[in-house]
Amino acid sequence: MGNLCSLLTAPPAKKKHTKRLSNAPSLSNLSSRWSRMRSSRKDKLDDAIIKEQALAAAMLFKQHQQNGSLPFDRSSSTRYPNGGSKKNSLPRSSSSRARSLTDPLLQPHQLVNQGIKLDDLETNHFVLVHGGGFGAWCWYKTIALLDEGGFKVAAIDLTGSGVHSFDTNSITSLSQYVKPLTDFLEKLPEGEKVILVGHDFGGPCISYAMELFPLKVSKAVFIAAAMLTSGQSTLDIFSQQAGSNDLMRQAQIFVYAKGNDHPPTAIDIDKSLLRDLLFNQSPSKDVALASVSMRPMPFAPVLEKLSLSDGKYGSVRRFYIETPDDNAIIITLQENMINASPPEKVFRLKGADHSPFFSKPQAMHKLLVEISKIQ
Repeated sequence: MGNLCSLLTAPPAKKKHTKRLSNAPSLSNLSSRWSRMRSSRKDKLDDAIIKEQALAAAMLFKQHQQNGSLPFDRSSSTRYPNGGSKKNSLPRSSSSRARSLTDPLLQPHQLVNQGIKLDDLETNHFVLVHGGGFGAWCWYKTIALLDEGGFKVAAIDLTGSGVHSFDTNSITSLSQYVKPLTDFLEKLPEGEKVILVGHDFGGPCISYAMELFPLKVSKAVFIAAAMLTSGQSTLDIFSQQAGSNDLMRQAQIFVYAKGNDHPPTAIDIDKSLLRDLLFNQSPSKDVALASVSMRPMPFAPVLEKLSLSDGKYGSVRRFYIETPDDNAIIITLQENMINASPPEKVFRLKGADHSPFFSKPQAMHKLLVEISKIQ
């Protein structure tokens, strides 16, 4: 999703069905630009591909379960509050501590059981919302860690994502895209709350849900995610880094399923650049999983401006987890969003790429548990 900003780019290489944008035109010229494009492919994932995706995710998930403990690399993270008293306000570097080379690797059950009583939490129910092009499959490590610690966890496949059998090119609105999430929240028993976790374009998706169901959301966690203010679209946010990331411009492919007189219907990513853009610190097996599981991201929701109110969206406690080694949503853009709409607390996950559920699963898990404990 971070590759959206290069929508503002110069004429694409001529291809029959899809277009790469390499240099940025103005937004006002987009409609005329679209009209000059050739009609593009109408790719639809058939059932065989969907089943292959589900099987790949299931096999990896089962393998980790059979192995028992998850031998993920441990990393430290820094945490700092956005505001509050001087006593609690720390520079970003002051809360980090050097770790000894002999520091033992903590097992998942040790992480989740340190000073925590699940019955004392406002909620122990996490709902994980993937980013653009991803699916519920990307959370398989996080699901295993949270479940082992006694937490309740659900991962949602948004419309046209993961194993959800819907043509991405037919999605025309954000409400349609997030319907699986809003349906899930609507069916929650009265009085039950969840912690929403959104990655990448999952950020606007959980924001939309927070506005609709503020009483059902205890906390919201944005991980390397677009965190919009009212009246902004995701395109507005990512146009801020237009021209600053050549890798994004090289990787993105715009799909024009409705022909040359219409705007793009979806955004895909060049599979040869997946690792460099999204998984530059992630294990090879997870990159392989992503390469057979990722689907195009619908374009219409990217253009939609959110309407967020202080009384609803603003009443939910927000937290942000930064990913400093992110090549898709660069750290300066993350900082800009945080400064524009400060959350309650910000956490920095050292060594994390755009997909910390792969590159730093235990460290990210530890932060999620810590956030759940904040009174």
